[in-house]
Amino acid sequence: MDYRVRRSCVLVVSALLPVAGVAASVPMFGFTPDEATAQQALESRFDAELNAGEMRGWLKTLSSEPNHVGSPHDKANAEAVRDLFKQWGWDAQIETFEVLYPTLKQHTLEMVGPTQFVAKLKEPPIPGDESSAHTEGGLESYNIYGGDGDVTADLVYLNYGMPDDYKDLARRGIDVKGKIVITRYGGGWRGLKPKLAQEHGAVGCIIYSDPHDDGYGPGDVYPKGGYRPADGLQRGSVQDMTLYSGDPLTPGVGATKNAKRLPLSQAKTILKIPVIPISYGDAQPLLAALDGPVAPPSWRGALPITYHFGPGPAKVHLAISSDWGMKTLYDVIAKIPGALQPDEWIVRGNHRDGWVFGAADPLSGQVAMLAEAKAIGVLLQSGWRPKRTLIFASWDGEEPGLLGSTEWAETHAQELQHKAVLYLNSDSNARGFLTAGGSHSLQHLVNDAASTVKDPETGVSTQARLRARMQVNGYDKGASAEAKRDARIAAAGGDLPIEALGSGSDFTPFMQHLGITSLSIEYYGESEYGVYHSNYDTFEHYVRFSDPTFAYGVTEAETVGHVVLRVADADVLPLQFTGFAETVEGYVEELHKLADDKRKAAEELGRLLDQKVFTLAADPTRVVLPPAREPEVPYLNFAPFDNAVLRLKASAKAYDAQYAKLQSGEITLTAAQVKELNGLLQGMEQALTAARGLPNREWFKHLIYAPGMLTGYGVKTVPGVRESIESNQWDVANEYIGVTATALSGYCDRLDRATRVLKGS
Repeated sequence: MDYRVRRSCVLVVSALLPVAGVAASVPMFGFTPDEATAQQALESRFDAELNAGEMRGWLKTLSSEPNHVGSPHDKANAEAVRDLFKQWGWDAQIETFEVLYPTLKQHTLEMVGPTQFVAKLKEPPIPGDESSAHTEGGLESYNIYGGDGDVTADLVYLNYGMPDDYKDLARRGIDVKGKIVITRYGGGWRGLKPKLAQEHGAVGCIIYSDPHDDGYGPGDVYPKGGYRPADGLQRGSVQDMTLYSGDPLTPGVGATKNAKRLPLSQAKTILKIPVIPISYGDAQPLLAALDGPVAPPSWRGALPITYHFGPGPAKVHLAISSDWGMKTLYDVIAKIPGALQPDEWIVRGNHRDGWVFGAADPLSGQVAMLAEAKAIGVLLQSGWRPKRTLIFASWDGEEPGLLGSTEWAETHAQELQHKAVLYLNSDSNARGFLTAGGSHSLQHLVNDAASTVKDPETGVSTQARLRARMQVNGYDKGASAEAKRDARIAAAGGDLPIEALGSGSDFTPFMQHLGITSLSIEYYGESEYGVYHSNYDTFEHYVRFSDPTFAYGVTEAETVGHVVLRVADADVLPLQFTGFAETVEGYVEELHKLADDKRKAAEELGRLLDQKVFTLAADPTRVVLPPAREPEVPYLNFAPFDNAVLRLKASAKAYDAQYAKLQSGEITLTAAQVKELNGLLQGMEQALTAARGLPNREWFKHLIYAPGMLTGYGVKTVPGVRESIESNQWDVANEYIGVTATALSGYCDRLDRATRVLKGS
């Protein structure tokens, strides 16, 4: 599901190899100098076992047939992955869950006036792509968890189908009530498009891929290039995962065979209206038949037509029916018990299911994880054992709604909250730049590990290459404020910032529901990938346009492997908190600015409305009403938050200073002190959660990171406060300023106790 998509010779890079931009010696974060030398030797042995040719072979096998939930190949892949883990010395088994998984029985989309047109809803084979011709048993074009229905209505074009688009329609006197809307992919998560359409009274929703976004706009289409051809379409889930992820019938509990389930009618994450994805080849006749006002420039795609709003005269018939049955998920769970701290778990996951073949999404990440597991197996055979327990998970059912990871996490929630010290996720992987996101206490560890991994295209470290990319992005004309900020940080030479995580992959239940320290690592940015969730996400496409030599598969495995091995073997968990404190300070500054800017904008809009400037500036021959007046913005009480940040910065600085003494060998700890300290660090992230959850969605409990209610995959930092300000809920904003400040205070209490353990040495 990944929220972005990122030789057959073997590329082996030793962590000791002195190449430009790659650290060649100690220090290593989390280890004393003597420990670092041994750890580097271990990582060098690990790297030597990573084989690009093996990854290529695994990818070809795993993506050879349709690989969705319920398909024979999905189960066969699970069994094959389990057997590989066992072969490499892991204790591996398949854990199953029973989930609601509607599959398409019938669908129709046709224009019944003013002309006749029947949508193909098919993706024909591509010359030179053998896989695309073997789709028997594959999923047809549908959006899972949309409603069944048979409706005929006038069509309205809705741009990306986001909240501001409805405001633009309203200013032109256009209402979607009783209509079928057509929106293009992009601008926000696909599931929000039909959800908002349903809330505004539409009776159906069509989502198409405009060539401006992933077709001939950005590059040549497949097979000449890697972008979406005219008949390519994007399947995907429209489950309302802003409320909760996983099986719609078992929120908060694992979907085991005997789990208590909601009646279908009470499942809040299932939509009521029919939704269908189509290609731009099918969309063009529908859009060309619309009349009404011409859409503004920001609404226009790349089709050779004039984009009109409608409604009508295009009238569309849309019918969908599904089999609302249960399907079995097959999660492969492989373990290596820790030799010294078996009750401290490192969980590493990547999903295995695709919408059709799923070569890039997700199997490119799956084969990198398999390479890591095999290399660790070789280390096991040599006599090495990790100090902490390793758990590698090949998730099923991610595409329909993070099903496999969520159900496993909910089933094992109590044990995970007591034992898990890290969840490390990946999804797709391709040529390009390191992208890492997650808990900011891991920011320094990620930078340290990336400085030891060589970028296969330039010879410098992947951290050094990303540093260059950030500076270029900040220099570009039109760079965002965030890009300019990151460029300044990159130029200063310190740690590069990692991203905050929203949703869109399997870290969601671990981080945002259970409060487990989490990280997501992938490479992307240089591949031609316009076939997301289509029949054309094939082995043939991947080896031409994503990572032809699998050099970045090796790079991904090295980067993730180094992080896993360091967390597994460091005596004290390698976390640093100054970066987290600085990040939270930045978030609070953003909230101050958000409230102030919103107040100024409301005042300025009121002045313009009072002076009737919108009416005077409008074209009298075209109806465009003034925007609606914004409510007055009060001054919020940020004092608790500001004070909490001051304390957080002081607590983080004190801990990091003491931890540096431990790492240098200046102080030592007894076994009892190490155990106490790790126990405190293991629960740090949970201190940032609230049992009550976020406003109107209690399943999401993290107070610093969450997917936005109106962004879906996109993150909203400090979500209880930020989204309340954005939605003019001032009392809720003040309330969650207090709730979040209290959580940060508890986080500081725990961090101060950890500092006292270090000082007590």
